[in-house]
Amino acid sequence: MSAVPAPPTAPPKPTWDPKQLEPPYPWLRPTIRIRLTLLYGGMFLIAGILLLSIIYMLAAQALHVGSELPFKVVSGQVSSDLCNLSGEGSSPAAVNAAMNTCVNHQRQQALDTLLNRSLLALVGLSVIAFAFGYAMAGRVLSPLGRITRTARRVAGTDLSRRIELDGPDDELKELADTFDDMLDRLERAFTAQQRFVGNASHELRTPLAINRTLLEVHLSDPEAPPELQQLGKTLLATNERSEQLVEGLLLLARSDNQIIERKPVDLAEVATRALDQTRAEAEQKGVEIREEIVPAVVQGNGVLLERIALNLVQNAVRYNVREEGWVEVTTELQPGQALLVVSNTGPVVPAYEIDNLFEPFRRLRTERTGSDKGVGLGLSIARSVARAHGGRIIAEPREGGGLVMRVTLPV
Repeated sequence: MSAVPAPPTAPPKPTWDPKQLEPPYPWLRPTIRIRLTLLYGGMFLIAGILLLSIIYMLAAQALHVGSELPFKVVSGQVSSDLCNLSGEGSSPAAVNAAMNTCVNHQRQQALDTLLNRSLLALVGLSVIAFAFGYAMAGRVLSPLGRITRTARRVAGTDLSRRIELDGPDDELKELADTFDDMLDRLERAFTAQQRFVGNASHELRTPLAINRTLLEVHLSDPEAPPELQQLGKTLLATNERSEQLVEGLLLLARSDNQIIERKPVDLAEVATRALDQTRAEAEQKGVEIREEIVPAVVQGNGVLLERIALNLVQNAVRYNVREEGWVEVTTELQPGQALLVVSNTGPVVPAYEIDNLFEPFRRLRTERTGSDKGVGLGLSIARSVARAHGGRIIAEPREGGGLVMRVTLPV
């Protein structure tokens, strides 16, 4: 028995996208080219009509259209109040010559008057045309200014901004819609990345805490052999380093966001706390601490700002010279901004290596290698926190070795 063939399936319905639907008459679409063409063509037409009207009125006024002639015939003789005609007994040739001179003189006066007034009218119309053109150009190009302002806000790590441009469906609206779509994708990508880092860091916290507890319990056993004690200390140091890395990743993921809740924070207090936490380490390494701290209040998150100062001071102490090293911390209040400057002696840093120091897991002349000086996230966290507060951090090589770190924050 032969199988019954299955009925043919209907073809899939095409999806309809209104953005991809072309109008029946593309040349009637209100594009920027058509709008500018109509605008400038209309301006030229209106200016031409006004100029012709003014020239016509000036010409009519100069030629005295409808007024009396400059001479008249009285009792068979030609007389004039404007022209110097010959008196009685003059020959017809002399009268005709005098009349011709009078008419030519009146014509020259009319042309001179017409020229002068036409120039004045041209200057006036030019001023009006430039002013009107400037105003209309600003109106037409105002969406570009809106796009530029939004792009600047996005450059300040505020990916929630959108242009949402209204108006005719022209090239500028297409650009704004494309820019908004790109921002949507970027925001989703950054959010997913931060969520992944946060979740992974949270998941790693629990086993690391359990490992630390177990190691501390075994190290507290007085009967443990020395080899096991040494192994436990090594594993505990490795576990502590992993915990620092996880905490750094969590703080880095959080500091990449814009700070919403801001409170007054004194950079002097922040710098003092950072110095208190690193003073013991500096004394152990023989590094002199210098400070010139004055009150400088900014708006931000105190915990994150303290992390900036602590990371910079710790790096300045750890990456220093072995003898006669020093670290100098200063705060300063300037018009519209506050400064936190951390300077230190240390190895010579080439200028081309400065940008690499702010990358995660990057150190001077080493990359992703083990070190007892940190996990390689300190400067990355400091830069992210500064950006989240609307500020910036700049590193400059110091003459003779070391760095000068300048943190600028808006007040």
